[in-house]
Amino acid sequence: MRKEQKFKPQHTRTRIAALAARIIAEDGIEDFAKAKRKAARQLGLTDTQLLPNNEEIEVELRLYQSLYQNEEQRERVSFLRNQALAAMEQLAEFKPYLTGPVLKGTAGRYADIDLQVFADSGKELEIFLLNRNIPYHTSESHHYSGNQMRAVSVLSLDWQGTTVRVCVYLPEDEHRCVRTSALGRPIERAGLESVRTMVASGE
Repeated sequence: MRKEQKFKPQHTRTRIAALAARIIAEDGIEDFAKAKRKAARQLGLTDTQLLPNNEEIEVELRLYQSLYQNEEQRERVSFLRNQALAAMEQLAEFKPYLTGPVLKGTAGRYADIDLQVFADSGKELEIFLLNRNIPYHTSESHHYSGNQMRAVSVLSLDWQGTTVRVCVYLPEDEHRCVRTSALGRPIERAGLESVRTMVASGE
C-alpha cells in the first residue's frame, strides 16, 4: 500500500504530461502552462502540486510526435526552419535569433516561429517593416534579462503565410541570459549562421 501511494503522484504527473503533449501536438497550443492546466482539467485533477514541469512535457511531446506524427513532424519542422531562415536573413541587421519549438524541433501543428531581435526600441523594427510593406501587429510581454524584469515589444508578422513572433530586446540583452520568468531556464536560441547550418544539413 505504501509503495502505491509513493508512486501515485509521479504516475499522475506522467498522465498529465502525456495528455498535455497530445494537446500541444494535435491542437496547436504552444503554451505549456495552458496545455498542462487543460490536461489536468480533462483528467479531473485539481492538485496543482502534481502538475509536471516543462521538461517532463517536452519528453512526452517528443515521444508522441515520434510515434504518431513522425513524417509529418519532420516535414513541418523543415518547412518552418526554412521560413525562419528567410525571415532572419531579411532581419539580419537586428541580429536575429531563432527560439522556441521550431528551434527545438517540437513544433506542433499550426505552430508559429519565434525570433529574438535587438534594437534600441521596437519602433526601429516597426519602421523597417513599414518601409518594406510587411504587415504586423504589436503586443507586449514581460521577460527577465538577468535578474531584471522588463516589458518586451512583440511584433507578430505574416511571413509568406506563416506567423512570425518577433521579441525586441535591447542591444545589451544579446549577451545576457533571457528568461520568461524569474526562476525559469534561459531561453535557448540560435543565431543566423547556426540556423543556416541547421537548414543546410537537414537537421
